[in-house]
Amino acid sequence: MKGSEFLRRLKRYGRSRSLEVRLDEKRGKGSHATVYVGERYTVVKDRKKEIGKGLLRAMLNDLGIDPSEL
Repeated sequence: MKGSEFLRRLKRYGRSRSLEVRLDEKRGKGSHATVYVGERYTVVKDRKKEIGKGLLRAMLNDLGIDPSEL
């Protein structure tokens, strides 16, 4: 899954659960950015590139989201 698709799915997840999802591009170096879902956050790498399974699982763990829910 690419970073842009991950963000789209997070926004859909947030809407369905009435959570605010926002992307802070200033908080991160280079192509990295911080995405907030409610009170939790994680760092997203370049949104044009593919996210590996391990990194995806770690980011979802940071956000407290079960992978099957996304």
